[in-house]
Amino acid sequence: MLSPEAFRESYPEDELAEELPDSPIGSLRDLQYLYGKLYTLATTGGGEYAPYLTPDAAGDLVDTDDSLIVVRVDVSGEEPQLADDDIGPVQVRRYTKDLIQQVGHCKYPAARGIDHSVTHQAGRNSDPEKLARYAKERLTKWATDDVVTETADEHPDGWIIDRLAEIGDNETALETIEETLTRKLGGESATSLLTVQIKTESDGDYQWPGDIDVFREAMRQRKLSKLVTKNKAKDSSGDATDLVTGRPARTVGTSEDPQNYFLGKQLEKFPGLDIENAWRSHPISEDAAITVMNAETFVEACTYRTFGAKVYYLPYVFGRLTPETVYQLYGLLYRVVEDGGDTTPIEQAHIDQREQDLADQRFRFYVSAVMPHQMSRYDVFGETLNGRLHYPKELAFTHNRFVETVSVFNTSTEWTAPLPTNEKWGLLSGSDEQLHAVATGWYFYQTFAERDDDAADADDPRIEALVSVLSGDAISVDVLLGEYVDRIIDDQTDEDDHEGFPAFLVASQFAQLCALADADDLDLLKTTDSSKEPITYEPSYERHTMDNHFAADGGHPAEPKLESFINDTPALSPDHDDDPESVSSERRGAFLLGALVGDIGSYQEYSENRSTTLVDQYPVKSITRSRIKKVTQETVAKTLTYTRKEKKQSGIYPGTKAEHIVERLRETILDPDPDDWEIDTDDLRFYYALGVTYGMNDHPDWNQTDSDADDPAETEEEH
Repeated sequence: MLSPEAFRESYPEDELAEELPDSPIGSLRDLQYLYGKLYTLATTGGGEYAPYLTPDAAGDLVDTDDSLIVVRVDVSGEEPQLADDDIGPVQVRRYTKDLIQQVGHCKYPAARGIDHSVTHQAGRNSDPEKLARYAKERLTKWATDDVVTETADEHPDGWIIDRLAEIGDNETALETIEETLTRKLGGESATSLLTVQIKTESDGDYQWPGDIDVFREAMRQRKLSKLVTKNKAKDSSGDATDLVTGRPARTVGTSEDPQNYFLGKQLEKFPGLDIENAWRSHPISEDAAITVMNAETFVEACTYRTFGAKVYYLPYVFGRLTPETVYQLYGLLYRVVEDGGDTTPIEQAHIDQREQDLADQRFRFYVSAVMPHQMSRYDVFGETLNGRLHYPKELAFTHNRFVETVSVFNTSTEWTAPLPTNEKWGLLSGSDEQLHAVATGWYFYQTFAERDDDAADADDPRIEALVSVLSGDAISVDVLLGEYVDRIIDDQTDEDDHEGFPAFLVASQFAQLCALADADDLDLLKTTDSSKEPITYEPSYERHTMDNHFAADGGHPAEPKLESFINDTPALSPDHDDDPESVSSERRGAFLLGALVGDIGSYQEYSENRSTTLVDQYPVKSITRSRIKKVTQETVAKTLTYTRKEKKQSGIYPGTKAEHIVERLRETILDPDPDDWEIDTDDLRFYYALGVTYGMNDHPDWNQTDSDADDPAETEEEH
């Protein structure tokens, strides 16, 4: 395949412009056609027959020993005969790059049968006996194939193929081929292409199949014949307007497709399919169909697997195609192919954009995911041509900015930030790999309920979320909360890997939720439930908003910290309450209960040395509307017990333990009756879990305290 520099040199702007489609990319077929056209130009060049060749099929044979076996036939005389010159009837040589065009190989990807071209690819390490059989079949099988003989009958040079078939009837000649080939191979096995050379003039040279028009036309017709007989069709073809070029043509209905679309068994693409009339439902011309098939190398390079599905992320030029933009597109596709799958096409597009200073709006991306349903059947979902690199890139950037800078995860005070961070957790570390995580779906794998990828189905919410982000569509808040809660419950109840409450998981989920809401006004969150609408709003956290919350009279920092977090979190803020009994108020109550459970649970663990705490006693799965009031009463009672105990021991405890939480709880849960609440269970449980995480992290920042003790003047100056 030509390098981008060689491609530009081989196809100057005026020449490339003649090869490009006239109209902008408007469908997947248009995109596949462009890919196929670029691949053909980069591998086999231009011309009528170039799209029919398959140079990559035997690409690994180039420059290897004994990789090309040539049967040499002289048809210049009255009777065809094997070559009797110094080279002899059979030549064994290396298959080199300069011979790719000349041997004219066209692979037929079937377990049985011969390749479309007279040139045939043998299996790996075939023994001499098998190679001899393949060599003879160039004369006995390919030359006598029905499609080949029909082509020969209609072509002025068809007599060449007829002569080839004649010598195939000569048993002496066939024995000579086998004996000569076996001798030249020395009894060793080989991996080879097998072809012929033909001498048509007595004083002429031996010619390769790629130099003889009737061989190329026979190859073309053999390949085309397969486009109308797939899935047991007899002849699915007819005259119609080609959906790619817009021109009248003979169209085919059962052609192959790089993405397995529009096949007979794919019922969502062909509802009520009559296989013989498939060309009416999806008319694509013969040459366009072949060009589309040639898109496979680029399509597969821009494809990756995750969650048991294949995700397609195919770049294309937005708007009118110009040689310059196509050069850039080819460069991107070439680098993705050469990368060999080490990076996703999303990351490669980002690298190209950054290194070559490409405008983000220049490219769009076809996005879809394909889930195998059963043998030869596929579910296609999330399909769009409106994907943009901006969507996953902006989400990755927003997530990292959120974790690294805002007060929820950062503070310069003597008190911890509301939520914990951990460098070993990708979603809490501001990782450089965040774009990779978003692109591959790892971003959602870390926070959604775990599933067996081998048993995944098309309703997998991880795939839906991934495709939504890649295409700029919104994810349902209900789906997120449901997945989050299921994962929290699974992690909290996993007896084989039980390490206590999954605080880092909850913090990661909340960071993700906020990043989706805040990603450069992309509107990546949606809900049909007005009560959940505040969750979709971007939070108003700023960098280190806790810094100025110390009371002038030396008050406790935990109270303004809680006040600030609630007010700046739209899902919890009273500013979004329609009335005192709104769902936001109920959500706030669940969060406050969790905060108290987390706070007192931590106290029990570290001060009371208890192995089972309130956090274990009231796991997330136990929290429901019918139980929340009872849990609150018991938690407050336990809080008062520890308050009296500490006051008795020290005699100086100024008030109720965790008073800043308890007083707000009285307003939200103890006085109103939760039996009348309207909040959904997943909503209730997630914000309860968020509260537990907050409460467990609500304590002095010991690292900050130690630092301040070393240089109190510096701290005072900073604040």
